Amino acid sequence: MSLLALGINHKTAPVNVRERVSFNPDNLNQALQDLAARPNVTEAAILSTCNRTELYCGLVVPDDRIIIDWMQQFHALKTEELMPYVYSHPDQMAVRHMLRVASGLDSMVLGEPQILGQMKQAFSVANEAGTVGKLLGRLFQHTFSVAKQVRTDTQIGASPVSVAFAAVNLARQIFSNLQSHTALLIGAGETIELAARHLHENGIGRMIIANRTLARAQQLANEFHAYAVGLTDMPHHLAEADIVISSTASTLPILGKGAVESAIKARKHRPMLMVDIAVPRDIEPEVDELEDVYLYTVDNMQEIIDEGLRSRQEAAKQAEEIIDTQVTHFMGWLRSLNAVSTIRNVRERAEHMAQAELEKARLLLANGGDAEAVLQQLTRNLTNKLLHNPSARLKQAGYDGRMDIVDAARELFNLKDADL
Repeated sequence: MSLLALGINHKTAPVNVRERVSFNPDNLNQALQDLAARPNVTEAAILSTCNRTELYCGLVVPDDRIIIDWMQQFHALKTEELMPYVYSHPDQMAVRHMLRVASGLDSMVLGEPQILGQMKQAFSVANEAGTVGKLLGRLFQHTFSVAKQVRTDTQIGASPVSVAFAAVNLARQIFSNLQSHTALLIGAGETIELAARHLHENGIGRMIIANRTLARAQQLANEFHAYAVGLTDMPHHLAEADIVISSTASTLPILGKGAVESAIKARKHRPMLMVDIAVPRDIEPEVDELEDVYLYTVDNMQEIIDEGLRSRQEAAKQAEEIIDTQVTHFMGWLRSLNAVSTIRNVRERAEHMAQAELEKARLLLANGGDAEAVLQQLTRNLTNKLLHNPSARLKQAGYDGRMDIVDAARELFNLKDADL
């Protein structure tokens, strides 16, 4: 029984290649069953995201050629269109790779948490398709457990490494509990969407999204239970906001010192965090002169992000140590499977011998035999039968000078040196 992790990702392949080998939900079930039906393949799971497509397989014998050929055929690719970008990790390397992926150590953004949810979804789909067995089932559960340990025992996900995350992290530092506060997001692009997501996940009390195109603001607001307004109405809501995050494509500032000063007065000088992510800036620099306003620009954010990245890189070293240990644990479990059939045979033989001697004892007792004598004969006969073959083999091993067998027997039966 062998393991294999094979695929491409953002490090090995450009987006035009990643697009061609991705699996969509409509064909994923069919793909899993087709892959698992291939010769030598016993189990299969597929992880397909915008940054990676990976196949996790249980194999009868180690051979990645079958998996590569299937991938080419399924996506109608030529060898030269796929092979330069593929990586293949067998057995222990496969385990290590899956643990690193689930822990965010192989992601484009170091330590990002979304990949763990995507791996759980991949396992769920494969499980429903019936292509997960004992091997991958145990590996996925171990992977989820290790990823959780990495999140708990290290700071891999604590420090901000994106502008949106950094902005929300600042808000948490200033206001602590966000549940009683209001955020005003200006714009509706990718950064604002990420900021909205982070705020929503951190339990922001109320969120207002202002955008030049009201329909786009409404679309984003619906996703996060927010309130949408047009950009022209935004100044009327400024005083409500404890947190302002702005990222538009405007060539001129859309918030001046006067508007913010009026809002601060209406707020009775309650503090306001303003994060201007736009270039050119959305908020006039003079706003920073106002008391009770904490204004951060994209340059300030970059300093925070650089520090966060350094912190995550340090946490990643700790995570790698955890993974080293957990790879060893899983491989130990995998190797133990090789002994299962032997253990089963030993137990079955011992049970057969015990039943045979028990029947003899019952017959003797039924014929009036002395119970004490019958029990002693039962234990004597059973002991002799159980130990006859091992004793004969050990004696022969000593005669042949095979002390490795003798030493193995001493370890197997937990015999101490004092027993010599």
